[in-house]
Amino acid sequence: MPAVTRHPGQTLRADPARVIARLFLPAVDLPPHVGMQAVVENVLDLDEAEVETAAAAIVDDFDARHTDLPAILREHASTVASRAGGTPPLSPARQVLLGAVFTAEHAVEGAALCNPSVVAHPDQDDLAPCALRVAVSLRGISEGHVSAIEFATAVVGPGPSWTFEPREHPLVPGHSAPDPVPRSHLRSMLEDADGLDLLARAVLEQLPERCTSQDLETVLERQPTDLLIHPDAAATAQLLRRLVSSSYSVGFPAGAGLSRRVLLPSDPQEVQGMEDARFVRFDDDGTVEYRATYTAYDGRGVASRLLTTTDLTTFRSARLAGPEARNKGMALFPRTVGGRHLALSRSDGARTSLATSDDGLTWDRSALVEEPRSVWQLMRVGNSGSPLETPEGWLVLTHGVGPMRRYAVSALLLDLDDPTRVLRKLERPFLVPEEDEREGYVPNVVFTCGAIIHDATLWVPYGIGDARVSVASVPLGELLEEMRPVA
Repeated sequence: MPAVTRHPGQTLRADPARVIARLFLPAVDLPPHVGMQAVVENVLDLDEAEVETAAAAIVDDFDARHTDLPAILREHASTVASRAGGTPPLSPARQVLLGAVFTAEHAVEGAALCNPSVVAHPDQDDLAPCALRVAVSLRGISEGHVSAIEFATAVVGPGPSWTFEPREHPLVPGHSAPDPVPRSHLRSMLEDADGLDLLARAVLEQLPERCTSQDLETVLERQPTDLLIHPDAAATAQLLRRLVSSSYSVGFPAGAGLSRRVLLPSDPQEVQGMEDARFVRFDDDGTVEYRATYTAYDGRGVASRLLTTTDLTTFRSARLAGPEARNKGMALFPRTVGGRHLALSRSDGARTSLATSDDGLTWDRSALVEEPRSVWQLMRVGNSGSPLETPEGWLVLTHGVGPMRRYAVSALLLDLDDPTRVLRKLERPFLVPEEDEREGYVPNVVFTCGAIIHDATLWVPYGIGDARVSVASVPLGELLEEMRPVA
């Protein structure tokens, strides 16, 4: 096997101090004397002097842990007031106190930190010769096993070195806003949901090419009565509303460094988590942007979604459609091949297949790439990030799950022009949990969502036991030489 170097000195661990201030509302089924309205009235009944003292103490105690905490608390107070049927005009101090009563700190990675991917950072200034700054995406897991996407930065080189840069505080959640949905993609999503009935077809014909929720409501109001009173009409209208509102953008202030930015669930499809983002620097005919597929989890099922960004500052998220986007673990190729978008997927939950798309949003199956055969992958196989282009072919890191649910990482080499052809593969994994890597939130797991090649070396940031993130490196030439031809 190729010589694998671990860099244990470069390890990120879950930091419970990385918190956000999140709106916290009581359960809706509480009796009136302890429900939201009762709590609001308790705040309104306080003496102004007591309110000012309490508000000042809250800001003094928590402000350093957040960005502009008073503004966050006033926004939460406004939300609570509207849900409680309104309040009389409130002083700034009472707004802060009311908002604080309905706010809780949420530790984004309080439970675990894992599953990194890596791309070249858009900022390569102030580096030594032969060094590369990289952006590393991370999966933070919080209370209730809810996942978010975080970031870190590192410098690779000069020489065989990887150095994580300090992660900054406080976190910035970003501002989420609806994004228009392409009408053609709305049709694909409706087909996926078996919702393309007469009402849906009539609405599609009248929507603009990129449609918003307002566009949808306008078109729905124009539909003939016989369509709107059909027994399935209410369900179809609700489905249309859900799909049209499923795309959104998230923006961060330019002054917030990358390691302060956190992407939180913003759509019902991902309310229980945004998992295992696989980022890739997509360069097609000189048009460069960053893309990532990630797993959306709603508490019942999983689906694949797409992130796009040009600068890692403003992100757009959209549902994916088609038979190959119905499970988890998609990984995009860094460019089109033969004029089509390509991705590796695991739509059946156990085998790796190649998916193709005309627009990067709706995905069809092309061919089976790998299925479980060896002992170390008897349960399932899948990709471990986007393919890496080399002169010899597309280098694909893979993961397998074997006995005792142990995860390991191996590799395939696909033909550059026809990635359905597997040229070579490693006979055994090159990265397996060592003795000091067995324990964690999920034992016996090493897992990566993407690697990078720099200075003839493959650099693999990887999660250990879903509890911490470290780095391994492998000479690229040795890895390729070790791979055996596939008959």
